[in-house]
Amino acid sequence: MPRYEYRCRTCGTTFEVSRPMAESSAPADCPSGHDDTVKLLSAVAVGGTSSAPAAGGGGGGGCCGGGCCG
Repeated sequence: MPRYEYRCRTCGTTFEVSRPMAESSAPADCPSGHDDTVKLLSAVAVGGTSSAPAAGGGGGGGCCGGGCCG
């Protein structure tokens, strides 16, 4: 289940709430009981490895097949 980060405008506490994506925009109460909170934008971190070549790796591709970009 996704976790969403919120900040309380009353006390400044930052907290997370696990909830379904369908409820992602629903208001969340601060753990201290305040209801004036705002949902924060979170950066997504994705780990792991890939066997795909890095961009500009000389394997073709690019903006137009790798032959006309100077």
